[in-house]
Formats: sequence, structure tokens, C-alpha cells
Amino acid sequence: MGFSTLGLCSHIFVGNGHGKNVKFQYFNDIGRSTLSFKLFNSRRVSARPLSSKFESIAFEERTSPTEVKKEIELCYELIRRLGKGVVYLGSSRMGPGHSHYSQTQELGREIATLLDCTTWSGAGPGLMDAATKGALEAGKPVGGFKIGKEAGEWTTSNFHPYLPSEAYLTCRFFSARKHGLVDAAVRRSITDRTAVVALPGGIGTLDEMFEILALIQLERIGSEHPVPFLLMNYDSFYLKLLDFLDDCKVWGTVFDGEVASLWKVCNNNSEALAYLSKFYNMTTGDRDGYEAESTSGHRTIC
Repeated sequence: MGFSTLGLCSHIFVGNGHGKNVKFQYFNDIGRSTLSFKLFNSRRVSARPLSSKFESIAFEERTSPTEVKKEIELCYELIRRLGKGVVYLGSSRMGPGHSHYSQTQELGREIATLLDCTTWSGAGPGLMDAATKGALEAGKPVGGFKIGKEAGEWTTSNFHPYLPSEAYLTCRFFSARKHGLVDAAVRRSITDRTAVVALPGGIGTLDEMFEILALIQLERIGSEHPVPFLLMNYDSFYLKLLDFLDDCKVWGTVFDGEVASLWKVCNNNSEALAYLSKFYNMTTGDRDGYEAESTSGHRTIC
């Protein structure tokens, strides 16, 4: 066999040896040099360069639609076990020292108590963690679709620090994770009380937020009943985004009132709770039960 290289190389791959002598010739300013060695018989291996074992696994999985389908089915099975509920989308970087973290923890506790439903998230740190802890404080079930490493994290982990393994699924595929986050909010029955709550966040949050919003807009979310979508505009976090969407009306890319019809912009938790109570036509008895439960002692989740 023969091949040539140009310039400097950091890797040379040789495979499928058959015990033959191999000779390399290379040229430099001095002249031509020859390097000879013998290839011994060996097991055939892929010539594809791999930076790590995990990259190899990820590459092979991403080329298999069967693997993606299996993971989506696992997401659906988790939802069947834990029940529909409120899906929280939010930053993984706003930790316990941030004001939005404490507001989200309170919101997660209050909504879980009000709607008596499962709390869903990406099972990551930051505001996802705050919503999870709030629901646990209310004594309500939680579930999540985790990924190995969130934005801002330095290490990869397939395990949640405190949730039991039966409460979450570590996803290999973002597509499966998104299927899970959408299906958890889909209302199959009029008795399902679900919602999507978009908290302050970055690229990942915006990606998930607008994908679900587009599904609602195009009536492709697969829900038999309307799903409330709340945009939590804590401290005017989304003010410039809302200004941009207003500009889109001027450019003609959205109609007047179109975006406003898809979600409810809430500046604080009180507005969110009032909106959900009105959306689900909660009776005085429902609200009284919520008040009694929310004012009772809460467990502290560390």
C-alpha cells in the first residue's frame, strides 16, 4: 500500500496489517530519508480518530434512530409513572445566592400546592433545582429529564445529587429530553392541571421556550386541552426580549396580539398564581385548601 502526507502531522493511522514490511519516505531541506518497519497481524479496528471513549459512544448512538426512539419511550414511561404536571424551564447558572433562585423555589412550592401536580424540569442545577426543592418542600412529586452536563458545569455526571433514581432519567439525546418536557405538560384529560413556566435563562432556556411556544402556536403540541404558558419576567429580565417581539410586529413577522395570546407574562409569583387559579377556574374550596396547605409547615430540602 502507499500514501503520502503534506506538511506536519500529529497522527498517522495504519490499519489492516498483514505482516508485511512497510517503508515510509519523507523529504526535508537536507534530502530524502527512509523509515522501515514491519506490521504484524492484528485485529481490524476502525480508522476513525476518537478523542475519547465517550465521544465514540455518542457518535454511534446519534447515528441510530432506534436508540433515540428507545430513549423517548423511556421518557414517556417516566411521565406515565409520575403523572403530568408543571414544566419549569430555566437557567442552570443562577444558584442559591441569586434572588431569582429564592423566588423560583417559592413559586415551585406554591404552584405544586395550588395545582396538586408533579413538578418537572431538566433536573439540573440553578433554577431547575430551585423549582424541584420548592415542590419537595410542599410534599409533592417531582420528575426530571437530566443531561450529563449543563451549561456552566465543569464536570459530567449521570446522577442527581439527591433525587432517587426512579424520579428522573438521564438523557443522551436532547431530542428525547425535549419530547419528555413537552409531553409532561400535555393535557390528555380535562382534570390534568399542567403548565409551562419559563424562568430567566440563557440559550438553552430560550431554545426550549420558543420550541414549545411554536408547538402551541401551530397547534402541534398534541394536547387535547389548552396548556397555560407563563413567562416569569423577574426584575424585568425579559424586557428586551419583549421589546424585540414588539419590533417584530413592525416588521410584519408576527401579528399584533399574536405572541400575547400564547403566553402570560408575569412579573412576580403572585401574578402567576392568580393566573393559574383563574385559568383552571379553581373554586373557593380549591383556593381555601391551597391556602391551608401552603401555610402549613414545609419540609426543608438541603
